[in-house]
Amino acid sequence: MSHVVDPKAPTGTSASRPEADDPDPAQGTLGLPQATALVIGGVVGTGIFLLPATLAKYGTISILAFGLVTVGALAIAAIFGKLGARVPAAGGPYAYAREAFGEFPGFLNAWSFWITAWAGNAGIAVAWVGYVNYFLHWDSTPGKIAIALVGLWIPALINLSGVKNMGLFQVVTTVLKFVPLMFVAVVGLFFVENANFGPFNASGKSFLGALQVSAALVVFAYSGIEAASVAAAKVENPRRNIGRASILGTLACAAVYMLSTIAVMGNVPHGELVDSSAPFSDALNNMFGGSVWGGLMAAMAIVSGIGALNGWTMLCAEMPYAAARDGMFPRSFAEVNRAGVPAFGILVATVLTSVVVAVNYLWSEDAFETILLLATVTTVIPYLFSASAQLFWLVTRERPVSRAALAKDLVIAVVGFVFTLWMVYGAGSDAVLKSLIMLLLGIPVYIWVKAARGEYGPGGAEAPPTEAADITVDTRGH
Repeated sequence: MSHVVDPKAPTGTSASRPEADDPDPAQGTLGLPQATALVIGGVVGTGIFLLPATLAKYGTISILAFGLVTVGALAIAAIFGKLGARVPAAGGPYAYAREAFGEFPGFLNAWSFWITAWAGNAGIAVAWVGYVNYFLHWDSTPGKIAIALVGLWIPALINLSGVKNMGLFQVVTTVLKFVPLMFVAVVGLFFVENANFGPFNASGKSFLGALQVSAALVVFAYSGIEAASVAAAKVENPRRNIGRASILGTLACAAVYMLSTIAVMGNVPHGELVDSSAPFSDALNNMFGGSVWGGLMAAMAIVSGIGALNGWTMLCAEMPYAAARDGMFPRSFAEVNRAGVPAFGILVATVLTSVVVAVNYLWSEDAFETILLLATVTTVIPYLFSASAQLFWLVTRERPVSRAALAKDLVIAVVGFVFTLWMVYGAGSDAVLKSLIMLLLGIPVYIWVKAARGEYGPGGAEAPPTEAADITVDTRGH
């Protein structure tokens, strides 16, 4: 399969996109275990290891928010499963939006997801620094930035070496991080003390306000449920395995997330938890005494962070790679190196993430929460379009729909759609404004790629020769 993008290739048809069922042998394939590990590895990063401390400032109302977001996340995962079977193409939400609504909505989804991927990596890196500093204690701003850069560029190098290496690393790190989380989630419940939980609403906001903000923060912890659909071109039998991997991965993460958050909040006094930079380590220290157990958990969190950054670094390149092959992103994103991976996309995303981390450490009072809320908005935009695409095909019957499953699929699609709207609202006006600006910055890129393909108008028709002549620069100097 050629990876060269033809700028004159027709768009808007399935013929212009590679079939996910026919992956390039040079890139390798991901079976159901690897695809599920990709989902779990993308969802379970260092974010969950710091999230209990971030949520503690809002009180135990955040546990209720966790439950509500879990319902929404499962609805979105189910939608990805249905869409993955209907449109098993690389790019996931990008492909779904383009098939249902056209190339410009598809581009906006690819652009939004791309922002989510590299900006979200910054959030993972910030949380990762807290656990590395459990051992190093590099508490100065330059020290934190240096640690974060190491955490970002090691996964980039692994991804540049090829998909097989990336997949193997993902499985190993997923096992290493999931086991200790499960341990805290189960064993930690036996050590819970009710006095540690603190007030129900500690934020000073109204009930609805505290619920919305804490829910928006939780959404970031679930970002990654779309990982299998984005990497569809690298998944074996995507029509079957995308849905299975999405649901299995989300269910596993939901169980561990809910139980471990309750366990940490019940083992670390509320006042200490709010200021903790390594809440899971503090919980284990309180459970068993001393610092050995806390150090072990910190080590597992470090492995978890590297694993999450490894998976998300691939996704940072995979979405623009799919869009570039359709002519919707600059052609450089579709070029692959000798290992068969889109090296340009990996390098650009890692550089951008490095800049975001440095800027937030230098100028933000709460780098982790700031990045989380920004990434939440850009995360749910592709989710919203995916739910909308599912509604489109169910209501218009544009694609074949089983009558027996129609009512169930409609309910799931509506729940997913309403959930994404609520998350955008809950992220707050500041995050929405910043995200909107970043989204709108994609429009000049869209104009650029359309012009590079010699197209104009919504239909993507080629520009007439007379117009092309009008804008031709005379290089002879006359």
